[in-house]
Amino acid sequence: MNKIRLTTTLALFLTCSAVAQTDRFDKLANLPMEHNRPTSETAEALKDELLFQRATQSYIWAMPLLNTMGMRDGFAEAFGSGYNVMAIWEKRLDAKTRITTPNSDLIYGMVFTDLSDTGPLVFEAPPKLQGILLDFWQRPIPVDGGKFYGDLGLPGPDEGKGGKFLILPPDYEGEVPEGYYVYRSGTNNVFVFLRSFYQSLDNITPAVDVLKQSVFYPLGEKNNAKPMQFHDASGEPHNMLPRTDIEAFEQLKWLVDSEGDNLAGTDWLGMLAGLGIVEGQPFSPGARSKEILSNAAKTAYKTTRVLGMQPELAGVDFRVYEDRQWLNPINNLDSRYPDSFVDLTFTDRERGFRNLDGRAWFFTDYYSISPGMVSMTPGKGAFYMIAFKDADGDWLNGENSYTLNLPKDIPAGLFWSVTLYEAENASGLDNGQPFPSLGKLNNPEQNADGSTDLYLAPEAPEGKDSNWLATVPGRGYFAILRLYAPTEPAINLTWKPGDIERVDNASEGKTALVRP
Repeated sequence: MNKIRLTTTLALFLTCSAVAQTDRFDKLANLPMEHNRPTSETAEALKDELLFQRATQSYIWAMPLLNTMGMRDGFAEAFGSGYNVMAIWEKRLDAKTRITTPNSDLIYGMVFTDLSDTGPLVFEAPPKLQGILLDFWQRPIPVDGGKFYGDLGLPGPDEGKGGKFLILPPDYEGEVPEGYYVYRSGTNNVFVFLRSFYQSLDNITPAVDVLKQSVFYPLGEKNNAKPMQFHDASGEPHNMLPRTDIEAFEQLKWLVDSEGDNLAGTDWLGMLAGLGIVEGQPFSPGARSKEILSNAAKTAYKTTRVLGMQPELAGVDFRVYEDRQWLNPINNLDSRYPDSFVDLTFTDRERGFRNLDGRAWFFTDYYSISPGMVSMTPGKGAFYMIAFKDADGDWLNGENSYTLNLPKDIPAGLFWSVTLYEAENASGLDNGQPFPSLGKLNNPEQNADGSTDLYLAPEAPEGKDSNWLATVPGRGYFAILRLYAPTEPAINLTWKPGDIERVDNASEGKTALVRP
């Protein structure tokens, strides 16, 4: 009965919301005219609307850039900037660092630098890394020869042995020395994202030490280069999420000044110019424009969250399995890399246009992409699955209790993990536990048949603490299942995780499934 009442109330709310929106659009379309011309009030209202619409659409278009800039500015605020400055989450990345869907089960390292300041940049990479070299659109930077894009380390041309990587600025025409893996960036600003793996939670120091062997310097300047600075980013409240106020447009202004024509084509630079964002000119919106731009940023980000929870876009079914809620935007029922419906710049392979909604879906839910991260070759890269809803198609909410069954022989050569994230902004769920993640290295208890049950709930079921991920009443969340170095049963889908199943909290300690 309560469920029927709730459904009726929701339907009424959605109907009222739709009517309100229709009224708003009707009001805009029928603003008054006088002598066949807009009145002064109409003109002001439509100019405000134009600014809001341009700003909202520009934000959604720029979602990869704003994702990168959120990380860059949070990094710079805490550690400064420069080719020699690397942040390392030496004690693993917890929910205090607010960043899009972080992974708590390996060690992260990051560098942000501007090639217009350094010129060609050398990265001497140690062995045993898995990394990606990205421009600020988070497009994997292509390697001379065309075989690799962005990847270095285990999935890259060095195969995890380490080596010298040379990152060139846009349209570089200078001499290219031998002895380097050569990457040609599309933007002056580049993002170096590195991962290092540990074998046991009892000793993660070796993985940190690998990252600290990294060396960056301008080409030909190794002996005169600034010494590397390594900063421990663990346990601090860094804001590395996309900004959702006027700061987002200030970041786009910084990018236009830094990149010029490298940033975008003439049409989109024109859209930004309509917001007052023009290379070399002051960006100084008045109080009313600032208010509109801030509201546009907040609205646009919420819109990307709506897009980023869709199970289907452009006719592509993001479900990994027909009878499960798990989603993947690249490797799914309709699309498999390298024959995915979009390439890694989110260009539609068949029709040639940029799939802006697909790109916004990805960069509101993740950051960084490369062939190695979406590879369907057994033992390479990673296979990610994301679940926003439970087995019945209801959103995951923190006051409810759920179970997740992972069948035996979880097909991950390196490790597997399940991590919980805030529905609001995709950062790690701040659930009061040290890390919102459980996986192989936590050694959860297995069932007699070799499968593993995880419990997602506000409180641990009796005797199940080792298999429990805490949730927060009143807060929505979602889950990502990661399979690093997925093996054949993951790739061919013969191994299939269970859905997230809701259980009855009031069943005297029993885990009775809730079914309609």
